[in-house]
Amino acid sequence: MRRTTFKLLGAGCAGLGILGAFLPILPSTIFFILAAACFARSSPALEKKILDHPVFGPSVVAWRKHGAIPRKAKIFAVSGMAFGYGMFFYTANPAPWLALVVGLFIAGSAAYVLTRPSGPKEAPEDAGLEKCSDRP
Repeated sequence: MRRTTFKLLGAGCAGLGILGAFLPILPSTIFFILAAACFARSSPALEKKILDHPVFGPSVVAWRKHGAIPRKAKIFAVSGMAFGYGMFFYTANPAPWLALVVGLFIAGSAAYVLTRPSGPKEAPEDAGLEKCSDRP
């Protein structure tokens, strides 16, 4: 039962990820990250397919190994949040308290995205040091 549930959840997340690849308002990478997590508990073969995918695999692996979000993805994410908030504010004409609550939530989400590393961290022994050799 548990394995089947994770497999169904993984398939649903992968489906949303595929849909997000074609719809500009729907993200895709987060759904592939979730799908890989579900497949890790239910189907290692499907998990491997996601991790080895030439387009989405590197982002999933970077998140899994380093908690990293590529700079380009950060720009798209924060721009999308700002656009979404602007559309919310313009079309819903919310009460000031609601605009503040939604704004704080979006600002917190943007801060989380922006504070994630953009790539793998350097190993401390390699950071800023050039390789030296006594041999000619």
